[in-house]
Amino acid sequence: MHDYEISRGVVLRAFGALQRDGVAEPVPGGRWRVTRAGDRADRRSLEDRIADIVTDEGLEVGAAFPSASVLARQFGVSRPTVTKALDKLVAAGVLASGGQGKVRTVSAVPIREERS
Repeated sequence: MHDYEISRGVVLRAFGALQRDGVAEPVPGGRWRVTRAGDRADRRSLEDRIADIVTDEGLEVGAAFPSASVLARQFGVSRPTVTKALDKLVAAGVLASGGQGKVRTVSAVPIREERS
C-alpha cells in the first residue's frame, strides 16, 4: 500500500475480485495468498485428510491401511509428519496400530461431520 500509495480499501477490493476469480485466497492473520492456476489447497488437518481415505476408498473394518511412506508421497509431507497424524488416528480408534514393521488396519469407519 505504501509503495504504490493506495488505500487499504482499494487493496481489499482488489483481493476480493481476485478471490472471486479463484486467483487468491485469504489465510489466517488477515493476509492473502495468490494461488497457482486457480488451485485451492485443502486446509484441513493432515489427520482429517488421511481419515478421509477410509471413506473415500470404501475400506472396511480390518482392511489394510496404506503405509506412512505411501501417505507421505501422496500428501507431499515428511514420513514423521504422517506418523504423528496416524498416531492420532490410532488414539481416536479409527486405526489399529500394527507395531513397527506391521501393517496398520482400519478399526472403525470415521463419521464425516457435515458443516454448513
